[in-house]
Amino acid sequence: MKRSLLPAVLLLPLALLASACSSPSSADSGSGSGSNTDGKGSVVLNVGDQKGGSEAVLRAAGELDDLPYRIQWSTFTSGPPLLEAVNAKAVDIGSVGNTPPVFAAGADSKITVVAATHGDAAGEAILVPADSPIRTPQELKGRKVAVAQGSSAHFQLVASLKKAGLSLDDIEVTLLQPADALAAFSTGKVDAWAVWDPYTSQVLANGKARVLTDGRGVVNGLGFSVASPAALADTEKAAAIGDYIDRLRRAQDWVHDHPDVWAKVWAKETGLPYGVALDAVKRSSGTRIAVAIDDEAIASEQAIADTFAELKLIPRKFRFADYVDTRFNKNLPPSTTAPRTYGKGSTS
Repeated sequence: MKRSLLPAVLLLPLALLASACSSPSSADSGSGSGSNTDGKGSVVLNVGDQKGGSEAVLRAAGELDDLPYRIQWSTFTSGPPLLEAVNAKAVDIGSVGNTPPVFAAGADSKITVVAATHGDAAGEAILVPADSPIRTPQELKGRKVAVAQGSSAHFQLVASLKKAGLSLDDIEVTLLQPADALAAFSTGKVDAWAVWDPYTSQVLANGKARVLTDGRGVVNGLGFSVASPAALADTEKAAAIGDYIDRLRRAQDWVHDHPDVWAKVWAKETGLPYGVALDAVKRSSGTRIAVAIDDEAIASEQAIADTFAELKLIPRKFRFADYVDTRFNKNLPPSTTAPRTYGKGSTS
């Protein structure tokens, strides 16, 4: 058995970041817990969030100042239970990755995708130990690969294998949620791990792992804000949702302009080391831009839905377009617009 690649103490903060990308599991299906309320007025917007997520970035960017409505925050362990709350009308809106809406829609949940971002997919990676003999994706044939079932990494693994001329049948898939996958990877029980940031940055920071291939060119890099149809049908709440989306977009601009400041906040919120948080911001989260939910975005998500339906990981085929509301697109750039990159002189 190989020596552990990462100290066990790091498992806890990583477990707390079990991501908007994950599908439900016995270890990752928690419900929301109430947090504080911001703003004033008679309209209350119930927002689902994840640790170190929208509330933290909006607060750091100053976008929660002078709210003309109130936000009641609820914190969830991952995207799928957040969308379960949206379906139950307990949450009006929340932000998730590119895969939870597919699983929710596949279950015929009452959800509506209302906004999108596009970021660099470099953080979506298949990792191998630094001393692994595996040098190309083709060499994954016959190997054990850990991945969280129904996650964005699961689709990235499928797409990367297809690009290499392989399929899931050519490898030994080990379905593990991130904390368990990290332990298996660290002790050599699996040969590779398909995962996302900040796990990617965390493992690479140790210097004992490397990227075999990443998601650039094989996954869409999209993230979504998802709302309750009932909230959208309420005129006052719909107006608040539009304002909230605008604030999120401005906060994302702030993150790009202040990566080091946001990394400090994110590290404090999640328990990640500052250096790892900064790497993840620059590799992934800080590259995001607001984009339109256009035909290309819908087609890309449809491809994910069709893939998981064919793998029988969702119960039915469906039209992703039926779960989209484009009223908040405004004059945003296309979903295929290149993500941001970092140049000189980030401010602190």
